[in-house]
Order: sequence, then structure tokens, then C-alpha cells
Amino acid sequence: MNLRVRKIYEALFALEDLREIYRQALPTGLDENEEKQLSDGIARVETIIRELKEGKGNPVQRVGDRLELRTREEEFININPIQPGGRLTPEARKALIAYGDGYSVCDMCLEGRLDKIRKPPVDEFHTELADFVGMDEARVVPGARRGFQAVTSSLLENGDVVIVSDLAHYTEYLAVEIAGGVIKEVPSGPKNIITGDAVADKIESVKDATGKLPELIIIEHFDYLFGNEHDVYGVGKVAKEYGIPFLYNGAYSVGMVPVNGKKIGADFVVGSGHKGMASVAPSGILASTDEWAPKVFRSSQIVGDVTGRRFENKEPVLMGCTLMGGTLLSMMASFPHVKERVERWEEEVKKSNYFIREFLRIEGNKIASECPRKHTLSKVDTRDSFDRIAKTHKRRGYFLSDELKRKGIVGEFAGSTRVWKLNTYGLSWDRIKYLSEAFIEIAGKYELPVR
Repeated sequence: MNLRVRKIYEALFALEDLREIYRQALPTGLDENEEKQLSDGIARVETIIRELKEGKGNPVQRVGDRLELRTREEEFININPIQPGGRLTPEARKALIAYGDGYSVCDMCLEGRLDKIRKPPVDEFHTELADFVGMDEARVVPGARRGFQAVTSSLLENGDVVIVSDLAHYTEYLAVEIAGGVIKEVPSGPKNIITGDAVADKIESVKDATGKLPELIIIEHFDYLFGNEHDVYGVGKVAKEYGIPFLYNGAYSVGMVPVNGKKIGADFVVGSGHKGMASVAPSGILASTDEWAPKVFRSSQIVGDVTGRRFENKEPVLMGCTLMGGTLLSMMASFPHVKERVERWEEEVKKSNYFIREFLRIEGNKIASECPRKHTLSKVDTRDSFDRIAKTHKRRGYFLSDELKRKGIVGEFAGSTRVWKLNTYGLSWDRIKYLSEAFIEIAGKYELPVR
């Protein structure tokens, strides 16, 4: 436990208490009692800051009575497979402080449409998002899964076939199921890689069996099981040849990897804010070409039979507005950094491969993902190394979690010593080297051979 980290949190909380005084006061100013509360609060902040400088005092443990303080990003190196790309920037954390209230984005909503709000510049952000992923129109959605759902509910009818990878995320299946569609899986083969040819073969098998072409193809650039790169350019070419719309699943690429949907051959691009765009969950984006935007982002046509009410400024597939507070503003605040960091993707891959090479020096360690790595998410196999220790250790598989935590490393699935995943995205070279050395030191402690 890092006392100074805890004191920083305590100071932030004390400042929020000061802020609350103004939230409860009249706009004409503070009364005598409120002035005293302010004075006492400032004194408290000064005490906390003094303790922070001296490294003294009691560490704060919770937010309120029930919520444990979350300090893993300050006190540890976090290698959780799904969290690094959604780690907030300082700007996003500040935006969350300022715009955390539920409908904070709606203060100046004049047209009843989220993407039309000009203050803050939400309208400009939507235009920038579309350009960022090389598409024509974009909307923000509550996570990638809602992007899948928006497309499937717009394109599918009962019984329509959708082609997905056999490594697809479960939310793709659910999005198809809700729309009444049928899933047909493309096999990834022994290398766990989806190719354009494999997609073409599946299209032909569906055509032979049903007499019709599939209505939609959904393929991820990088899958969540191995972090392997799939032939999305080949898939885009095949989709165009058959005239089937292609949804590019960029949950593990948009915001980390340079993405141009039109160059890929995609009709839709879906991204995750909380997986790849340094944003608060749940957040994501759905982008479309001009060809499909009128269908997916169509306006409401329903009319009340008694009142005659209409809602033509709302988009039914999005249930009207989507991200209305801190989620959206965190994405907007992080966006300048996100646009810049995708240009450093090759450096992130270099760091990933450095770690993997060091990790493989431990005899018995294996990588289940493709090598060399093309992503920072990797699936590792330690059945012939750390799991051998776990079999006789009194803590079983938790011994590795214990050892890593002592070295300030968290995020691996607690108790896992067989096949598990980790993600090095966003770690500095110093942290990458520290992480690599930590695993080698743990191996040495338990007399596992290191090459």
C-alpha cells in the first residue's frame, strides 16, 4: 500500500467535499455557516497535503462506507487482458470530475439529438470520429456490443444468416440472436487465423445449403481469445465480391491501432471506448459508410394514434440518445491523446515482443498466440512451468498471484497457472523490463530453469 497514493485520493475527496458546499449554497454566495464549513474544509485539505509531502498519516481505504479504493493503476503494473486500452488519460479523469452528473452533456441540447449538441462540441466530435476510422458517419454507443446490435437489428430478418469467426466474442452471437438471425462460423484452423479464403468457403457452403447468400459478415481484426491478427483486408475484398455487408469488429484495435474502414473494405466499423479509447465504460462507436447510414441511422417514423406525437429527430436503433454524461466526455477528452497514440502502435508491438521473448526464457513457458506477436494481448501457457510449482505449493495456483503482487504486478486471472492472458499495452519500456525481470526472478526463486 502506497501511503502517498492514498493521500492523493484523500485530498481529491476533500476537495470534492468543498465543491459540494457550493453545490448546496445559494448563487448569491455562502452564508456564515457555509463559510465556516469552507474554512474547515480548506484546513483539512492543507493537513492532508502536509501529510502527503511528509509521507505520514493514515491511508484512506474506501470511498464512503462500502466501496474499496481502486488504486491498481497507481500502486501496481496492471496486465489485465481487457483493461489497459481503457485506462483513462488525466484529461479524461478531469472531464469526469466536471461532467460526471447524469445529463451533464444536455445543458445546451437545442435539437433533442446527442450528435447535434454544439456546447460541448459533441457534433464536431462525431465528425472527427468518422474521419478517425475512415468512414462517413459515426455515432457513440454504450459499448461495442450495442454497435453490433444496432447493425443486426437494422439488417436482419428472422432466419437470415450471419457469418462470424469461430473466435468471435459472445456479444456478436447475442446481437444476431436478438435480431432473429442464424450464426454460421468460419473455422480459424490450426493457426487460429481467419482468412479471406476461409470466409469465401463459408459463404459458398451457406449458399449451397440455403440457396441464399448470408446477410452480414462480422469479423474482428484482433480476437479476444488469442489477440491474433485476422485477414480483415482479405475479408473486405471477399465481402465486396459477394455484395455482402461487412462489419469490422475493432474492439481490440480502434483507439490503439490505425484503422481505415474503407481501405479495409468494411461497411461498418465498431469500436470500444472502454477497451481501446481510454474512456469510461460503457462506451463505444459505430461508424458507417454513406451507403448504409440511412438504414442504420434512420429517423423514427412512429406516430401516436391519439396524440399524433412523432419523434423524427430520434434514431430508433440507438433508442434516441446514448452517452449523455461522463462516458462521452471522457472519450472526447482522451481523443487527442488517442489520435496520437495509434501512430505509436508499432512501438507497442515491439514492447509486447520484447516481453514475450523474455517470458519464453523460462523453460516450459509457451505462447498460445501467434508469434512474433502483432498485438499486446497474448495468451500464455505455463502448464509446464509455473503450474508444476502450483501442484505442490500450499497456495496452489495462487502462489503466482501472490508473488506478482509482492512485486507490484496485478491483473492476471487470480489463481491461473495453466493457460491465461495478459496485456502489455501502454506500459513504458521501464515497466516492460521490470515486468519481464519479475517473471524471471519468480522462476528463479522456485528453481525453474531460465535460458
